Amino acid sequence: MSLVWVLLVAVSVAFAAATGRMDALTAAAVESAGRGVTLALGLVGVMSLWLGLMRIAEEAGLVAMVGRAARPVLARLFRDVPADHPAHGAIVMNVAANVLGLGNAATPFGLKAMAALEELNPHKGTATDAQALFCALNSASVQIVPATVIALRASAGARQPADILGATLVASACATAVALLAARLLRRLYPVPPSPAPGTEAG
Repeated sequence: MSLVWVLLVAVSVAFAAATGRMDALTAAAVESAGRGVTLALGLVGVMSLWLGLMRIAEEAGLVAMVGRAARPVLARLFRDVPADHPAHGAIVMNVAANVLGLGNAATPFGLKAMAALEELNPHKGTATDAQALFCALNSASVQIVPATVIALRASAGARQPADILGATLVASACATAVALLAARLLRRLYPVPPSPAPGTEAG
């Protein structure tokens, strides 16, 4: 991303210099910087409200409730993971937090889930099917309450910032379905190498 931003800035400066519009470029940069500060300040209140409400929902057990509902489905998706392994609990909580738009709460659960799945990995450093599937699921998670997008819309002056709930649910559900399908198809195309025999690991 850093390279992309550097290229964008370099191309902009080059075109502005070639067309003699450096003053317009400078003015646009200053104006955009001011708008960024205004937008960030406007987000503080709205984000505080939504994250506060979601935090209350989390403390009230809503995340745990969603997790219990999702557990049977996730158990079928991650059949390679033993039923009593701690990874299951972390995966369930990560998905539940993502569904409710609690990205801050989902991140530690995601890291814990990947660490737990790595314990089952016979080829350390190479992602297993379960790790790849979880990464896809986490990246394209279904979202019922897109708190961040709602906050951005409210800060931008939208009259009904939450009217995207239906569209977001459909879009995220489609993205999740495609991510799961891709993970399953690629699993067949790129099978994991067989586990090394006991005593043959490099020491």
